[in-house]
Amino acid sequence: MLLAGALALAPVRGMCQVPAAGLQPYRDSIPGTLVTFELVPLPAGPGVEPIWVGRTEVTWDMYDVFTLRLDVALRDRRGGADATARPSRPYGAPDYGFGHQGYPVISVTRAAAEAFCAWLSAKTGNSYRLPTEAEWLHAAQLGVGTAPLSGERLDSLAWHGDNAGGKTHPVASKQADDAGLHDLLGNAAEWVVTAADELVTRGGSYLTPRARIDSRPRAQQDETWNERDPQIPQSRWWLSDGPFVGFRIVREAQSAR
Repeated sequence: MLLAGALALAPVRGMCQVPAAGLQPYRDSIPGTLVTFELVPLPAGPGVEPIWVGRTEVTWDMYDVFTLRLDVALRDRRGGADATARPSRPYGAPDYGFGHQGYPVISVTRAAAEAFCAWLSAKTGNSYRLPTEAEWLHAAQLGVGTAPLSGERLDSLAWHGDNAGGKTHPVASKQADDAGLHDLLGNAAEWVVTAADELVTRGGSYLTPRARIDSRPRAQQDETWNERDPQIPQSRWWLSDGPFVGFRIVREAQSAR
């Protein structure tokens, strides 16, 4: 499954196992499955505490466990009681046929991304959430700097409107940035939590023109992201016209103390 061939990192399953001397990269897993995911540490910055950040965007491998109840015994998946609110059936194929295993999850609302984080936290015992906008910008500054990117450097890091072929691509198929993160720019745009609680993504996506791919792209959800959704009220889980929207998780250093 996901990351099966990745470089072995310090495994941290329980909060007490985090080295006291400082944050270390680690791999976590979803209990009852073979799905694993990696996080890398970022130091504190102006107004930002030390955190771990997902090495990649959240993948369908991870999200399918949540959506399809793959963490629940097969005999209990149909009709069994489940205290966890799970996504409803999407309108159309949420992956748009771009690719599934190893690809970033897309077409999800911010509410769905937050519900996934709450579920993942309960499953793993580690407290995961969406990054704040300040944390995302801090990660971008450490990873790619503040100056506009261009040339081979840009193309080595990001799937954008000029090289993606109009679709997402498997996570980590581009180089990691200086912070050790993949696809912070391009591929799927990423939900962040703003001070004003706006519905905002950062980083641009596979649709963003090459000339605009850097840490600046900021998009606020509007009605076009759910234009085809026939439900009234519209789905709280899926964006019928948001195949460019995904997310990344973070974990606070304080949650490991």
